[in-house]
Amino acid sequence: MTGKRQFPDDFIWGAATASYQIEGAANEGGRGPSIWDTFSKTPGKVLLGHTGDVACDHFHRYESDVKLMADLGIKSYRFSLAWPRVMPEKGRYLESGFDFYKRLIEQLHKHGITPAATIYHWDLPQWIEDEGGWSNRAVVDYYKEFAEQAFKALGDDVPFWITHNEPWCASLLSYGIGEHAPGLKDWRRAYRAAHHILLSHGEAVKLYRELGLKGQIGITLNLTPAYPASDSPEDIAAQQRQDAFSNRWFLDPIFKGEYPADFMPRVERFCGDLNVIQPGDMETISVPQDFLGINFYTRSVVKDDPADDSLISVHGVPTDNPVTDMGWEIYPDALYDLLHRLKNEYTDLPIYITENGAANADAIVNGEVEDTPRIDYVRQHLDAAHRFIQEGGNLKGYYLWSLMDNFEWAFGYTKRFGIIYVDYETQVRTPKASFHWYRQVIENNGLTD
Repeated sequence: MTGKRQFPDDFIWGAATASYQIEGAANEGGRGPSIWDTFSKTPGKVLLGHTGDVACDHFHRYESDVKLMADLGIKSYRFSLAWPRVMPEKGRYLESGFDFYKRLIEQLHKHGITPAATIYHWDLPQWIEDEGGWSNRAVVDYYKEFAEQAFKALGDDVPFWITHNEPWCASLLSYGIGEHAPGLKDWRRAYRAAHHILLSHGEAVKLYRELGLKGQIGITLNLTPAYPASDSPEDIAAQQRQDAFSNRWFLDPIFKGEYPADFMPRVERFCGDLNVIQPGDMETISVPQDFLGINFYTRSVVKDDPADDSLISVHGVPTDNPVTDMGWEIYPDALYDLLHRLKNEYTDLPIYITENGAANADAIVNGEVEDTPRIDYVRQHLDAAHRFIQEGGNLKGYYLWSLMDNFEWAFGYTKRFGIIYVDYETQVRTPKASFHWYRQVIENNGLTD
């Protein structure tokens, strides 16, 4: 696509981070341990033994970080709340746990940046995990209490709330596949966790309405479009299983009030009777929200694998397309396809791309970071987003992941997604070429060749 691609005047340009990935200050202010503190300190779980104890030290450097955001020109900043700062142990609530976020929000407003708060971005207090974590229904009440305290403490100073970031990762990747904290490989607990995360989302939306707050509230799903490796009936069936596993298991209950019937027998085969859905649950999960957030990075191309007697019985097929430093295929048409599918099959609600970006093997050379591959990645995906808007799509904003390099979960500090380079030894921030490019995009409210 060539020429000038203008975005709507009210389009929100933003950037995103998450608490455990940038804050540090793991032992300050009464903060208790999270499952990621435990997981990262367990030998062999995180690359090179890295932890989030210091991370980007954002807890102490937030004022200068907000000035960088202002220099970038973003209209909105998406961050998350650290649950262990507020509920460090059972029966103990620290009102002061919100003080950092109050100071952060004050700085954001001072610079004309709209705060967008994610209530849960994976740092579950360890004491809750000790009781069974997300697989124990009691967590729904704990989460609702945390959300209520957040709503009351921060209120309308935050006009944009996200209940959960990527329930798929927080449940299936964490309790089933075992790559993320708490690192379990138990499909029954994984699917129970998925249900309770979705249920807590619905409870938070209802609570937000009951409190009469004036902002918007929704959820962010990580969606990975699945494509069949061939036109064979077997591969098409494999694509359907992959889609149910990655996408429909979360989209369907939120927007249709039911889990995918075609995939339920496989879940029950590997999990037994989940014994998890109680009367009224599906109505709560599907309570109307104000928007849908989506995190998009890549797609999957899958082939049927009859020899693989597992939950989805597929294997991924590599393509000839370039990949990011994560090994993820770069295929921006999948974002365009996804946005149309959401519009046609699920919702007319406003959609926000709450994460999109690329890991790149960045390095400082002569004081600068030339990350052209990241610029190309973001440009191509903004092109896809613009095409969707031009065709009547209700896409209202884009949050680039990530504002700065940070703790990339099980990869530790070995993967850099930021448009600001962080030297983890000195904590010096260096805006990359992508930072300056994105600033121009925001100034122009669009793309120019």
